Amino acid sequence: MPTQVVLAGLFMISTTPFLAGLLQGQTGDFARNVLYACATAALLAQVWLGSVWAWRVTVGLSMFTGVLVFIVGMLAGTVSWQGWVISVAGMAYIALGLLLVGHPAVRSFLDTRWEARRTRRLARRGGAR
Repeated sequence: MPTQVVLAGLFMISTTPFLAGLLQGQTGDFARNVLYACATAALLAQVWLGSVWAWRVTVGLSMFTGVLVFIVGMLAGTVSWQGWVISVAGMAYIALGLLLVGHPAVRSFLDTRWEARRTRRLARRGGAR
């Protein structure tokens, strides 16, 4: 359950600007944003299924994006209060990435998924070499 919450949180934070723009009637980059949302969903689904490379990419992107969004928010926060909201989103990215790495329930779930995936892959190849 905690893993689902973390992955859903990453998806929600990633798609919130797109959905907020849609609510405001901004449809200029609709196709690109739908493509980004689908790519994000596919990456997070691979993490859920037990892909180690998808987990590494997700953790790396959440850390990088979190720091970048936080810095942009801090710069915008000197002019407007919305910058502080953006900074909180950056900290949320970082927190969710850290939860993927450090929360015991998430790690044990992912470890069992990784082991099951590795076992299936070895069984398809005919056993360990």
